Amino acid sequence: MTAWLDDEEMAAWRGFVGVSSAVMGALEADLMSRYGISAGDYGVLANLSESEGSRMRMCDLAGALHLSPSGTTRRLDGLVRRGLVRREPSAEDRRVMLAVLTDEGRQFLEEIAPVHVDGVRRHFISQLSRTQLRNLAAAFRSVENGFVERTEPAD
Repeated sequence: MTAWLDDEEMAAWRGFVGVSSAVMGALEADLMSRYGISAGDYGVLANLSESEGSRMRMCDLAGALHLSPSGTTRRLDGLVRRGLVRREPSAEDRRVMLAVLTDEGRQFLEEIAPVHVDGVRRHFISQLSRTQLRNLAAAFRSVENGFVERTEPAD
């Protein structure tokens, strides 16, 4: 039997959906209007820039972005065409393909990152008190930990 959401649960759920959509839409609009890049593409560049050697296995990048392997390939296509990312086979395992941030990609990310961070601050961070930020971060960790616990293999 379905346990329907009570008013408080529904307010939290709808608040999360509405705010996440609004914030991501505003961030996307900022990046698209100024740089012609989507928030998803920004996520690729940011993930690669934070990884060792500015490279990731395609399967690991897909996991980090919560995309399917084919979705990750499609996401990379435009970045590769723009010269921001390249694909290369792994030196350790020829079956593995890596996504690599190019020098042009790093320069582009360094140019657009301040716009993204300003947008995050303007549309999200500045709307909350320090206490609200701490509580929200703790709540999101709890939700995220639920996913980790469900995906860990049993011993």
